[in-house]
Amino acid sequence: MMYTLLIKQFFRSKTVLLAFGILMVLGFLSIETGKQFLNQKQRVIAKTEIQQEKHIKTQTNLHKDDLGLLLYYLKFSFINPVNSLAGISIGQSDLNSHIQNITILNLEGQKYDTDLVNPMKLSVGNLDISFLIIFLFPLIIIALNFNVLSEEEESGTWKLITIQGKSTFKFLMQKIAIRGFFVAIILGLLFFSAKVILEIPFNRPFLQMIIISYLYLLFWFSVCFFIILLRKSSNTNAIVLLSTWLVLVVFLPVLVNNYITNAYPVEEAFTMTIKQRDEYHKKWDTDKRETLDKFYAHYPQFSHYKLQEEGFSWLWYYAMQQMGDDESKKERDEMYLKIEKRESLSKKIAQFFPPLQVQLSMNAIANTSLTDQIAFLNATTNFHEDLRLQFYPKIFDNKLANSIDWKQYKPVVYKSKTAFNLYDTILYMSCIIILLIGFGVLKNLKHFT
Repeated sequence: MMYTLLIKQFFRSKTVLLAFGILMVLGFLSIETGKQFLNQKQRVIAKTEIQQEKHIKTQTNLHKDDLGLLLYYLKFSFINPVNSLAGISIGQSDLNSHIQNITILNLEGQKYDTDLVNPMKLSVGNLDISFLIIFLFPLIIIALNFNVLSEEEESGTWKLITIQGKSTFKFLMQKIAIRGFFVAIILGLLFFSAKVILEIPFNRPFLQMIIISYLYLLFWFSVCFFIILLRKSSNTNAIVLLSTWLVLVVFLPVLVNNYITNAYPVEEAFTMTIKQRDEYHKKWDTDKRETLDKFYAHYPQFSHYKLQEEGFSWLWYYAMQQMGDDESKKERDEMYLKIEKRESLSKKIAQFFPPLQVQLSMNAIANTSLTDQIAFLNATTNFHEDLRLQFYPKIFDNKLANSIDWKQYKPVVYKSKTAFNLYDTILYMSCIIILLIGFGVLKNLKHFT
C-alpha cells in the first residue's frame, strides 16, 4: 500500500515529467547525432573503393612507361572501419582520419592529414549518448533525490512515520528505488533505441557499455544517498550535490588533462615533422652515394641495385624519400611513447573518478580513443612498408606500369583489437559505491528503525 502511494506521489511531481521530457528529447537527438556520424563515415568508406579504382586507372593511363613516376602519384587506401558503438561514444574519432590515402613516398608527412572540420563544432563537442550519461543523467538523479529525506523532515512526515512504528529505512529505500527504477527504464529505452537505429549487434562490447553505464548511475545514486543521510536541509543538499557534480564532471577532467599534458609534453610532434621535411630536402644537396649507403643499410636486400652515374635515378629518389622517414623515426617513437604514457596515467587516475573512468572506458570499447588511433597509425606504417617492399624491386628493375595487375590493389581494411578489461573498470567503481552506501548507513543507524 505504502509503495503504491509513493509511486503515485512520485509521478505527480512536475520534476519527474520535466526530467523524462529532457532525457527522451536529448536522448533521441544524441542517437541522431550518432547516426549522422556513422552514416557520414560509412559513405566515405563506400566511396573509397570506387575512387581508388578510378584513381589507379587514370594514373596508369597517364604514366604507362615510367613506373617510378606513376608511383610518385599513386595513392593506396588503408581504412579504419567505424565501429557501430562509435555512434554511442564518438570520442576522438571525429578529429582523426579513419582513412589513410598514402603514396610510397615518405610517410610521416602523410599520416596526419585529416578532413577539415568546423572548429566551432569541435569546441562544442558531440551530443552523443555517452555525453548524456556522463553529464546529464547525474543532474537528473540529483534533481530527483536531493530532497528525498529532507523534504519529509521539513514537512513533518518523517516524525509521523517514526511514530507509526514503520521502518524508516525501508521507507527511504522505497523512495530511492522508485527513482532508480525510473532512471534505469529511461536509460534502457535509450540503449534499445540506439541498438535499433544505429544497428548495433547485441554482443559483448555493447553489453559491457550497458553494464558500465548502469554502474555509473548507481554511483550517482550512492553519492546522493550519502549526502542526504548527512541530514542537512534541501537547499544545502542541492548545493553540495551540484558542487560535487561540478568538481567530478567538469573541473577534475580539466585539471587531470592539464596535469598529464604538463607531465608528458609532446614537443616531438613538431620536431618530427620539421626533421622529416628537413632531412628529406637536405638529401638534394647531399652526396647521392651517402644517401644510398644509408638506404642499403636499411634494406640490404636491395644493395645489388646500383646507382647510374648520369641522369636522374629513381633508386636515389626513393632512397631519399626513405631517409626522410628514417631520420625522424626517433622523434616519432618518442612521441608515441609519451602518448602511451599519457593514456596509461589517465587510466590510473580515472580509476578513482568514475566520470573520467566511464568516458575512457566507453571510448575504449567503441575503438574511438587516442590509443586506438595510435594503433591505426602504427598499422598504417606497416601497410606503407608492405607497399614499398612490393614496388621497390619493380621500380629499380625498370618494369613497365602495365606489367602489374592493378586490379588486385583494393583498399585494405584495418582490423582493430580491443584490449578493454571490464573487471578493472567495475572493481574500483563498485568499491566506491559500497563505501559511500556503507558510510551513509553506519552514520545513521541510530536514526533508522
